Amino acid sequence: MRDLTSEREYAERCREALRRMVAGARENVAVGEHTWGDRYTAERLGFYLKTLARDMGEEGHNPPFFGVIAYGDADSDAGAGAGAGEHSRQTYYLGRRHISDAIGRPPMVIDWRAPVSAAFYQASAIEPRGIETRRRFGWSGQLLTSFEDEHLLTGSPSGGSDLVRREIERARVGPMRDIVATIQPEQDTLVRTDLDVSVCVQGAPGTGKTAVGLHRAAYLLYAYRSRLTRNGVLVLGPNRAFLHYISAVLPTLGEVDVEQTTIEQLLDREVRATDSSEAAEVKHDVRMAEVLRKAVYARIGRPERAVVVSDESYKWRVNQHEFAEMVVEAEADATTYLTGRERVIARIVAALQRQAEARGQNCNGVWLRRMARAVMADVEAVWPNLKADEVLADVLSDPGPAADGILSAAERQAISWSRPRKAKSARWTAADAVLLDEASALLERSPAYGHVIVDEAQDLSPMQCRAIARRSEHNSITVLGDLAQGTTAWAATDWPAQLAHLGQPSAEIVALSTGFRVPAVVVELANRLLTALGVGVPATTSFRSDGELTIRQVDDLPAGCVENVQRALSAEGSIGVIAADHQVAALADGLKAAGIEVVPADGDGRVAVVPASLAKGLEYDHVIAVEPADIVASEPRGLNRLYVVLTRAVSRLDVLHTRPLPTELLG
Repeated sequence: MRDLTSEREYAERCREALRRMVAGARENVAVGEHTWGDRYTAERLGFYLKTLARDMGEEGHNPPFFGVIAYGDADSDAGAGAGAGEHSRQTYYLGRRHISDAIGRPPMVIDWRAPVSAAFYQASAIEPRGIETRRRFGWSGQLLTSFEDEHLLTGSPSGGSDLVRREIERARVGPMRDIVATIQPEQDTLVRTDLDVSVCVQGAPGTGKTAVGLHRAAYLLYAYRSRLTRNGVLVLGPNRAFLHYISAVLPTLGEVDVEQTTIEQLLDREVRATDSSEAAEVKHDVRMAEVLRKAVYARIGRPERAVVVSDESYKWRVNQHEFAEMVVEAEADATTYLTGRERVIARIVAALQRQAEARGQNCNGVWLRRMARAVMADVEAVWPNLKADEVLADVLSDPGPAADGILSAAERQAISWSRPRKAKSARWTAADAVLLDEASALLERSPAYGHVIVDEAQDLSPMQCRAIARRSEHNSITVLGDLAQGTTAWAATDWPAQLAHLGQPSAEIVALSTGFRVPAVVVELANRLLTALGVGVPATTSFRSDGELTIRQVDDLPAGCVENVQRALSAEGSIGVIAADHQVAALADGLKAAGIEVVPADGDGRVAVVPASLAKGLEYDHVIAVEPADIVASEPRGLNRLYVVLTRAVSRLDVLHTRPLPTELLG
């Protein structure tokens, strides 16, 4: 193994090789722009080459490698290299990206997603996997400052890596970083799960469940790129602030063609009205799927006459009973409403074609299209064309016919419009957007992705789950969440039911309970709330023994907040002031008046003032949680919201209050 000076020299050689790779990629872009081939092929090649050149060019900001594994000698009499196999006496450097100095030569650095890299994360003194030495590197910017070796074949248990601990505890400002250098064995197993396997991660605060999901996206695109190129990967987050926070992770892992959005943006409907809480709960209930299905298929009638089509001197005919049989068969077989309608048209035209051909008629494409137009009125009378907004407008104008026997009278009243409206004059709500998506899916198939990763899944309603399930091309989903952090009115209280709504009832549920980002003193405070939350999740344990907790009663919250922020600014790292939504403006004004620059939850800056409703998924080195009693009182699941707020702190937590603390927090 190299000494520190030699490792620095090797790092510089890797950087030089990467620079040559970038130059070569850019040259290939110029060549690719003038390549022979059809227009589509040339366009796809050009896009690929430009993306590769861009990604490789951006890679220069990261250290070229973060670790190295050296295998033992498999032929050793002592058997020290047992398990090395084909890797006997081989040494592999691991990084975020593959680096090579020449075609045909062994790579200088191997991509962290390659199969051989799994041993770096999984090997231990108990199961060394043939690895003699595992080395981790410490970096300060681009400067290699240190390394740390573990000698696994000696069988001596390790006390844990100081470099891993320091990296986990390192202060941070700005978006979330990747965790390729610190992935734990249980996290790596989840990341490398096969594409065809859906998995649910119940992750306590700070356990890295979001990082696992993002790294899984990068891994799947590496291991199954040919399968995922056409449909891609979708990452769903709870809000825009969360998406901003995670936005930098996948690009640093070499993946930029991943769609990251929220469920609201995915549904893509203009929201111009607000539901009452009662109406929203009914609309998000899974029974609404049956209401809409009933409303759609109730439009299908039975033919009252035969289909007769004039064709010059001939008349072609489909008898009433034949027409009726076609409708019944199409209704039974069709996957969507409009597919069934097209099948009826096709079957009628085929029957006419058989009659015409028996008379010697030339039934070319023009003739077939003319016949399809000619029978359209007959089909429309029995199987009318529908639009999703028209279906929903009819249901909300008068829920009775479709909801009878499914919803109670009170529930029908809750979702009913005060007066009937047409779709064009409707003002849709956020819950209506979910119903419109369901209705659209009943009419025709929705676009889908090769893999879907959904974070904070415990907050999804059954109807939102159905919308997500429809967008999984291969029924391949990674579900991330924490039942203890459920804050919506329809939040899940157990995973099996939620997974059933997502179309994955048999998905494996894996619990991560070791918090790597939240210190023990904060975890112990937050754990006091678990009993009152009424969800069966294991208490969080912390990997970290550092951290600070201060609980202080003050007379003036804005003034106390300013004082705490000024004190926090003397230390390194990001600061998040989190309070009940209605208090945010006053706290931000107080900080600005004191000359402190503040940013919103989705902004870039040292001090962020964050509404409690947007805190989920975010983290700050120093959190100032303001007036817990107000946070609890602001919503029905206020204790869950407080649990979220407290666990955003990754180093220090200050709790400021004027009112008495919630009794649950006192233990």
